Amino acid sequence: MADLSIQELLGEDETGLDLELLAGETGLGNKISVPRIQKPGLALAGYTTNLHPDRIQVLGSTELTYLEQLSPETARRNIAALCALNVSCLIITKGQEPPELLVQEAARRGTPLLRTHHQSSIFISLVTKFLEERLLPSTLAHGVLVDVLGVGVLLMGKSGIGKSECALDLILRGHRLVADDVVRVRSKLPAVLFGEGMDLLHHHMEIRGLGIINIKHLFGVAAIRERKKIDLVIELVQWEDGREYDRLGLEEETTSLLGIELPLQRVPVRPGRNITTIVEVAARNQLLKEMGYHSAREFQDRLEQRMAETARLHSHTIIGDNLE
Repeated sequence: MADLSIQELLGEDETGLDLELLAGETGLGNKISVPRIQKPGLALAGYTTNLHPDRIQVLGSTELTYLEQLSPETARRNIAALCALNVSCLIITKGQEPPELLVQEAARRGTPLLRTHHQSSIFISLVTKFLEERLLPSTLAHGVLVDVLGVGVLLMGKSGIGKSECALDLILRGHRLVADDVVRVRSKLPAVLFGEGMDLLHHHMEIRGLGIINIKHLFGVAAIRERKKIDLVIELVQWEDGREYDRLGLEEETTSLLGIELPLQRVPVRPGRNITTIVEVAARNQLLKEMGYHSAREFQDRLEQRMAETARLHSHTIIGDNLE
């Protein structure tokens, strides 16, 4: 299961969480593994039964005001009971000053105490969205992800089969690159996979004979996109003489990524075959399938209907001959 340390959460500048550390630096290695947030109001009242230590604990105006109304002994006892549960971290909202008892206990227990200037509702919305993205199940796939006519096509195959060259040709035709060589695949409910590039390789491609090229600089921002839903997997395979390949399109294969089944098409590669055109047509055909139109099945239905009509006419002819 994916997780995130408090140190990583604190270092996220692009998310707008606006976090600063107040105490508990020794606990920055604590992990967050669930995107749900909790407000520990009952825990501050001494009832800690249903508190989840692996969740971020958010302290807003209500919680801090309640602590101020407690006697120093009761406040110290309840704060100590909360920090003794080894919670992942405590975050104070609206830029409020924390009680000194809370700062001292957080430092003593090694419980990270952070502060944000956002209101509680805004911060909870921001951090929940961020954690849902970061904690999604993910894996790495060796291939090239391109956006072809709005269809996310993941090109896979052995090294040197021509995946990057095919993707480059698609870009020249106006389609868009998402990731080359290594694709980070993330699962998102319900049963949807998204692909994106690695930070170091973003917008770059490796073309044998040319080396590393920057697609964004060569073709502009319209030739790239940051992420794309994966709709179709196309595996490029070496052509083998004598091997039977699907010629009608009735055999529907799938492949599994992160437990989610994706439609798979195997395209044999050999000199003279325009693989780029085949991939583009496969993307168009996938669009039709998603709209409920299956060309191969329609052809099969028409063929079976024609055969049935021919058999019926043939039977009538035989019956007529026998009557004569």
